[in-house]
Amino acid sequence: MMPALAIADAMVALDASIEPYFVGAERGIEAKVLPGRPWRYALLPFEPIYRRQWWKNVRLPWSAWRSMRGLRQVLAAEDPMLAVGTGGYAAGPALWAAAARGVPTVLQEQNAFPGIATRRLAGRARQIHLGFPEARACLKPGAGTEVLDSGNPIVPPPANRGRKEDARKGQGFESTRPLVLVLGGSQGSVAINDAVADAIQSGSWPNGVQLLWQTGHGTFDRYRQFSSSVIRPQAFLDPIATAYAATDLVVARAGAMTLAELAAWGLPAILVPLPTAAADHQTSNAKALAQSGAAVMLEQRSMTGASLAEAVRSLLAEPARMAQISSAARARARPLAASDIARAALRLVSKS
Repeated sequence: MMPALAIADAMVALDASIEPYFVGAERGIEAKVLPGRPWRYALLPFEPIYRRQWWKNVRLPWSAWRSMRGLRQVLAAEDPMLAVGTGGYAAGPALWAAAARGVPTVLQEQNAFPGIATRRLAGRARQIHLGFPEARACLKPGAGTEVLDSGNPIVPPPANRGRKEDARKGQGFESTRPLVLVLGGSQGSVAINDAVADAIQSGSWPNGVQLLWQTGHGTFDRYRQFSSSVIRPQAFLDPIATAYAATDLVVARAGAMTLAELAAWGLPAILVPLPTAAADHQTSNAKALAQSGAAVMLEQRSMTGASLAEAVRSLLAEPARMAQISSAARARARPLAASDIARAALRLVSKS
């Protein structure tokens, strides 16, 4: 949802006459986000395809029929000049219906392994914008499809980031000691959190290394006991930019938007991909960065408190390696992705 909002905002910034219209799922995150935004929208009864709980797919035919009927009504009423999809189970049917009406379609694929909607619609799209250049090898674009390595839409870092030491001090940490930031996504990661807790309890967490630890709201009470002058568990970090500005090393999942932010900030990272992510796409994301020297990958199945602590210790002990990882991450960064995607997509409108 956030990439779609970022692209819409960028389009309006480029051309104030543009009026974005969003189509999403009644049960998706968009149902919570869109009411707080200024744009018009329609929420339809789209259902995901359940791979593990397959019996839930019994609802698919009915929800698909209702959703397609709603899509036809929206397209007839709005008569859009352009359709942009950023993933999610509502994107595929919406873009398919738009393409069937002759509306130019644009795909924005966030992950190194493209989602099913991007793979299926690649041949019909006018443009495909990739968050990871590695995704190109998995696609079969049409003869007239333009494939661009545009990156993932994020809020870019400020032009003047200041000194890391000052940022650490501003966060209430010792300015001269290294700071590790642990992220598990907005909901936190029990696997990463437990490994961090084990490292602290066992005494294997590196001496003198400070820790800013986003636990997630649901599990914060379980880990708040570890709070000290050098270890700060927090349920959620907002704004995240202040944490990035103070950080030397990040331990995180391998979601596409997090990785785009880390690249833009040039932050070395230890990535622990979520093994149950759809099509194991987080592992593909982490491998892409690790193979390009832009991160270190640690598989969840082999992660313990001791192994995580050792990965942190070994990286912080090698400033030259940290600098190389940082440089490789910056080389992949596309901090202006939202405006670049918007500008390229709007070319299709001017040609139609």
